[in-house]
Amino acid sequence: MTREQHPGIVHALLGPDEPGPYRVLNPLAEQPILLVCDHASHRFPKSLGDMGLDPFARRCHLAIDIGAGPLTEKLAESLGVTAVVHNYSRLVVDCNRQLMDPSAFLQYGDGILVPGNTNLRQSDRDLRASTLYWPYHVAIEEQVTRLRNAGPLPAFISIHSFTPVLNGESREWQMGVLWDKDEKTRDIFLEGLRGAGYHVGDNEPYSGKAPQDFTIDHHAEELGLPHIGIEIRQDLIDDEAGVAEIAAVMHDIIGSLPERLEMKNDRITA
Repeated sequence: MTREQHPGIVHALLGPDEPGPYRVLNPLAEQPILLVCDHASHRFPKSLGDMGLDPFARRCHLAIDIGAGPLTEKLAESLGVTAVVHNYSRLVVDCNRQLMDPSAFLQYGDGILVPGNTNLRQSDRDLRASTLYWPYHVAIEEQVTRLRNAGPLPAFISIHSFTPVLNGESREWQMGVLWDKDEKTRDIFLEGLRGAGYHVGDNEPYSGKAPQDFTIDHHAEELGLPHIGIEIRQDLIDDEAGVAEIAAVMHDIIGSLPERLEMKNDRITA
């Protein structure tokens, strides 16, 4: 699906030569797994210029979950499952936040000021939301519905990465398993990742019980889908070799989910 399929939305934020707000990988796959990556890109719409940021800030962890996009793509390819990946930086609008959350349009973080988000008019917020935020979430909703129609309720896996150092403090975890209500899927990932020798946090370094987890809350928890958020420390996946190593471990865990979760055919009607 492309942004041209949402004719009711005004796209003045993006030029005709720019990518749409998201991509869907393997859009016809029927395996009961859906991967999503909210923070896969550091791209800014051309109309916003550099948002007042220097090149480092435009590519740092505030702008993108480093390595998360390539990891999601690698897993979608190796497993043959569907993935929905966002195409623009979280600094334009953070798709994993409710729009009323101040961090949806981040003004300051980890010592960096974001001039392009200072004193934003409501019309600017609305344009970013209608152009980049809601089309992405509509695409996820459409894939969830398609997979529910195709067979068992799909497992919903949100892939993120976190910076090794935040506000001057090193973070000990190599990975984090974020969950709220789905303990069974949590246990599978904790067992698999710890069994592979990684130092894995249980709702660390972030918690799935926190309100800043809109994508899973909105698309998975409300429907009772099996779900999990996975955080990988960025120094583990900041190059192709690291992505390949982590993808191999996660491939086996994700591939085991249909059997271990005893997914049944809960086909719904359109």
